[in-house]
Formats: sequence, C-alpha cells, structure tokens
Amino acid sequence: MEILDTMRQLELRHIHAFVCVARQLHFSRAADELGIAAPSLTKLIQEAERLLGVRLFHRTKRSVALSAAGIAYLAEAQAALDHLARGEERAVLAERGELGRIEVGYVASAAYAGVLQRAVGGFRATHPGVEVAIREVPMDGIVAMLRDGLLDAAYLRPPTPLADDILATTVYRDRFVLALPTDCPLAGSANLKPAQLRDQCFVLPEQEAGTFEVARRGRFSPRLGARPGTLAAVLACVSLGGNVAVVPHTLADCIALPGVVYRDIAGPPIASEIAIASRKYERAPAVKAFLDFARLD
Repeated sequence: MEILDTMRQLELRHIHAFVCVARQLHFSRAADELGIAAPSLTKLIQEAERLLGVRLFHRTKRSVALSAAGIAYLAEAQAALDHLARGEERAVLAERGELGRIEVGYVASAAYAGVLQRAVGGFRATHPGVEVAIREVPMDGIVAMLRDGLLDAAYLRPPTPLADDILATTVYRDRFVLALPTDCPLAGSANLKPAQLRDQCFVLPEQEAGTFEVARRGRFSPRLGARPGTLAAVLACVSLGGNVAVVPHTLADCIALPGVVYRDIAGPPIASEIAIASRKYERAPAVKAFLDFARLD
C-alpha cells in the first residue's frame, strides 16, 4: 500500500529530472538540458528521494554518482519513460488514422472487379500500422453488420435498401450481361434483345435489379428460378442448363465456367455498380482514413 501511495505522489517531472541527472551526473548541465534553474532541479531530486524513501545519488561538491538504489531505479525509470513515449507516439498515430484495426466486408464481385484488391492492398501499403481484416458477406446482412459494429465498411451492389445512418458511395461502374448455358439456342447470338428472353427461366443473384430491368425492357414478367446466393453459385446453376442469369460484365473477364457463355444485352447498357457502405457518422480515424482512400481509388 505504501508503494502505491508513493507512485501516486511521484510525478513524471520527478522521473524526468532523475533520469537527466543520472545521464549527465552533473546538476548544472542537467538543469540546462531541462530548461529549469539548478535549485529547482535539486528540489525535484530531493522530493523524489523523499517520496521513494531512498537516496538516489551520492553528492559531493565535486562529483555526483548514482547510489545502489539509483542504479536499480534508473533502468525501470528509463523503461517507463520509453514506454510513455511509445504510448504518446501510438496515440498520435491512432488519432491520424495510422494505427488500429478495421473490418471490411465484401460481395464477391468487388473482388472479381479488382476494387477490393486495389483499395485494401493500397491502404495496407500506405498505412502499415492499420490491420485490415476482410471477409465475404451476404449482401442482405451488410446494413445490420455495419450498425452492430461487426463491419466498419462493406462493398455491395446498388441499389440496396439502406438505413438512414448508413452511407453508400459508388466506387466502380460496370454493366450487366447475360450468362447462358452453352446448349441454349440463344447462345449463338453475339447479343440478345431483352424481348428474346421472354421464355427463359432466370437464376437470381443477390442483386436482382439487372434481371428486372431486362424484363422491363422486354415487356414481360420474368420467370424466376433459384436464388442460390453468390455469383459463383448463380453461374453453377446456369452451367447445369435450363436457366439464364443477368450478371455483372466483370464476371465474363474473370470466370470461365464449363457450360456457360456470356452474351451482351442489346440496347443501352444496364448499369451495374459497386459501392462502399459505411456508418454515416463514423468517428474512428483509421476507418475514416480507409474510407477516404477507398472512395478515391
């Protein structure tokens, strides 16, 4: 209990004064280094010795030497100052968004398009003190995960319902194309008019907007098949035959699946986008730094 009481009373200025004198072994030079008067420094050392209950220095008119207690205390005092200095440095880095950990979720198409790699890889290179964890997540769970703090940022495909406190910014623009079985009679055309798809059964990806836009342009109600989830699962369904799918064009550049061909949709391109979503009033500096980086990518 007495040691704890001493620690509460001994102040940082006492420790700085002791370490400086221990290094200089000269009160006047130590006082000059600290920018204080020599009598004030002497008082600080005397207070430290009184609070610790030991003599830290052997002093004569001609010399200053560390006592046995002083030698023992110096290593710990210097370590404490070094630790505090590192703490101060880490606090500054954290305030600047250069230290911390962030959780980033993504839908697979963000990886297929290279958006995820450019943002996360580039940010890691410029912010080595920030740990960036990534994981693929279902698109319909992103808003809840952001609100619950399970994610700090997430790549999704607009349009998707967002809460008032969630913000989404488009970071990549693409277009939709058709994925068809190789044995589909329509696969022989380089591009297809929406009306030609009237009798097809559509596998639905997580982002349904492209499918319904094709149906709207073709003036029919789409016949809907499975909703397997990820784009890879959607293409697997198409490869088994009997179904088509409206998917981002970026898949055609990334995934060559047996039994699947890609064809353009005639007419004006149907926009397919990737956005990064986050909490609207984010306060964590590391998260804000990542969002700024990702939005500029």
